[in-house]
Amino acid sequence: MKFDLNNKVAIVTGASQGIGETIAVEMANSGAYVICLARNKNALDSTINIIEKNGKQAVAYSCDISNNDQFNQIVKSVIDEHGKIDILVNNAGITNDTLLMRMSDEQWDNVLDINLKGSFTSTRSVIKHMMKKRFGRIINITSIVGLTGNAGQANYAASKAGLIGMTKSIAKEVASRGITANCIAPGWIKTSMTDELSDDVKNKFLSQIPIGKIGYPKDIANTVIFLASDEAEYITGQTITVDGGRIIN
Repeated sequence: MKFDLNNKVAIVTGASQGIGETIAVEMANSGAYVICLARNKNALDSTINIIEKNGKQAVAYSCDISNNDQFNQIVKSVIDEHGKIDILVNNAGITNDTLLMRMSDEQWDNVLDINLKGSFTSTRSVIKHMMKKRFGRIINITSIVGLTGNAGQANYAASKAGLIGMTKSIAKEVASRGITANCIAPGWIKTSMTDELSDDVKNKFLSQIPIGKIGYPKDIANTVIFLASDEAEYITGQTITVDGGRIIN
């Protein structure tokens, strides 16, 4: 079976809802043992329940991904119990939108700490282990905003653009050790957040998408599974836009 993740151990951050939850569920369905991380462990219960009802395996950990000590301890625990970490999906992210002239230092720092520093911290925590065993898949969830920018989201766009640059650098550093590092840049994806948009805003977004429809979390999860698989071993340092063609150049 292609894109088989059997016998793979995967960490997914921000796995308690939305895109992260779907990534965790679909990776488990593809055979991976999934380590689900989020700040609120109770919020991960629904993710774990779905995975277990499907007859698959996963475990939940509470973690602030910008806290280096917390993440290092979880990595140590996972390696002690399972002997390895094969896949890291950096999905956790936040927004705190406002125009730049109104943006506080705190708004800037909070978004950069979670979206960029958090991915740096988690990747650094697993990279030595992956290099030692000469295999790894690092998959970072960025955004088309990191490629295009967006008014009122200077902090978010900077964090996502930074994630793309960081991923390219990591890919060059570890490619000779059998490790790939790639980004996925979602466009407009149906989540509880996008459900709250007005019909006028939704229609405006749809008019900008050549495919003519909104994407779903499973579209992102399917791309993650491909990049995590053995079939994608010759792809690294890339940013794959999953946006229905919205930012075709």
